[in-house]
Amino acid sequence: MTDLAGDLGAHDDEQRTRLIVDTLADAFAELMTEAPAAFRNKFRKMAAEPFAFYRGSAALYYADVARLDDPWVDERTRRVWIQGDLHAENFGTYLDGNGVLVFDVNDFDEAYVGPWTWDLRRLVASVALLGWSKAFSDADIDALNAAYLRGYLGAVRSFSGGSGEREFALTRRNTEGPIHQALQRSRESSRRGLLDRLTEIEGEDRVFRAGPGVRRLDDEERAEVVAAYEAYLDTIPPAKRWPDPAYGVHDVVGRSGFGIGSAGLPAYNVLIEGPNEALDNDIVLSMKQAVRAAPSRVVDDPEVAAGFRHHGHRTALSRRALQAHADRLLGWTELRGVGYVVSELSPYENDLDWDDLTEPRELRDVLHHLGRATARAHCVSDADAEQGLVTTQVEDAILAAVGDREDAFVDDLVAFGRAYAGVVRDDHRRFVEAFRADRVPGVSSTEESL
Repeated sequence: MTDLAGDLGAHDDEQRTRLIVDTLADAFAELMTEAPAAFRNKFRKMAAEPFAFYRGSAALYYADVARLDDPWVDERTRRVWIQGDLHAENFGTYLDGNGVLVFDVNDFDEAYVGPWTWDLRRLVASVALLGWSKAFSDADIDALNAAYLRGYLGAVRSFSGGSGEREFALTRRNTEGPIHQALQRSRESSRRGLLDRLTEIEGEDRVFRAGPGVRRLDDEERAEVVAAYEAYLDTIPPAKRWPDPAYGVHDVVGRSGFGIGSAGLPAYNVLIEGPNEALDNDIVLSMKQAVRAAPSRVVDDPEVAAGFRHHGHRTALSRRALQAHADRLLGWTELRGVGYVVSELSPYENDLDWDDLTEPRELRDVLHHLGRATARAHCVSDADAEQGLVTTQVEDAILAAVGDREDAFVDDLVAFGRAYAGVVRDDHRRFVEAFRADRVPGVSSTEESL
């Protein structure tokens, strides 16, 4: 195998800095032009610490990992549906299409079809970065990543020969500790609470409240957004459709102020009637512009690229493929020729709180469960006939690729995670220095006027 981490570490600072700057500029050029202030804010957040830099620089990770001569990837396992940005903080709770609170992989903005190990390598490097920030020893970090990988392979084995991946889920009934606590926090949330936070009653209906990041639309833009929303309704599977009155529009606003991954993306919130006329059952939909998935920049597979109408279509299909029972309101649309993904803004989504997890022993079971959740996402994606891009039985292909070399597989990826985390820490320093020196084209580190 290519010693990728070693090769990168051997590059001089200037050569590596140019690659970092060029990769980020290429990935974000269009959005930086549209919203330079949002990207200045994004880059400041990335500058805060190495893990934040890693979260915001998926394109750089793929530029690196695509160079690997990976012994665990063959013709079948190079076409698996992957989450695409699988770091430790992209797991959380959601209410699935069957009304069950589930802890699982979330955030599908970067999802694509590619080699199965790319998700795993990105995750173990993120755990190594988090562990380093908590001053864990290398031995403890390696043990956590080994727990993740063995949890993954154990779940893959359990799915082989059946359809268990569709029934498997991490719920309140089969978890404990931090994951169970996250699920319980979600259970205590309510749609009423979300509606009271975002909306108010005006006359006989709810409307969106004014506030930071909320923008009222003029008549022309509102008409465009409503037309895009109406086109989206045709993308909801018939089996998941409510009666038509449920989709009546009460209000529409523009939205901004997202996290590191969605900086500068145009978005709208749409308030709809919901399954009945009770004001507490109104539903807020998010309509967000989708962007090119980071893995697609290095995957050379024309059939995969041709499988999507636009990035909104890709994002929605990816989520349906990777989640066994996806949001019944999930769909896509176009606005001014650009793809958007549409989904419910749910009160039941809750991320795992990593800040309070300060000891390796607290994290071992968590990482084991994250491995199982990753396996479920990979293995369930071959059952979704809607997409047709992954036709192999994923669990069998993965088990064949690993064979009787589980220990070697675990050792290889654990070593990669530790080494690549070291590269990221150096890259973070290089990025900060380049940003401070205004070397990132399209966005200055200094505001035009102080």
